[in-house]
Amino acid sequence: QVQLVESGGGLVQAGDSLRLSCAASGRTFSSNAMGWFRQAPGKEREFVARISASSFTTDYTESVKGRFTISRNNAENMVYLQMNSLKPEDTAVYYCAVAKGRYSSRYRDDYAYWGPGTQVTVSS
Repeated sequence: QVQLVESGGGLVQAGDSLRLSCAASGRTFSSNAMGWFRQAPGKEREFVARISASSFTTDYTESVKGRFTISRNNAENMVYLQMNSLKPEDTAVYYCAVAKGRYSSRYRDDYAYWGPGTQVTVSS
């Protein structure tokens, strides 16, 4: 059974950093793109970042460019999101997701598996 589990969330102050991790189990995902999404209270779940199966291609939503970095370790079936210079508007539940293929888009329908999410709260 496929399972994704996020960790690393928490309560931090503006300007701090966090590193989110996502552990995948049940099968290997080295041939699948992966992504991070987030959902703030009262808002739709939105795309944050994605990485291709080989790590050659990465993509970020405009608001996190230059602050967030997505990476992966295929040998360990892990994907990470390094978040620096956090802002209060980054407050949300963060979800990792596995795409249906080697590449993905920013659309949720491109992703087949989702984790339960981890809360990130940034105070001002």
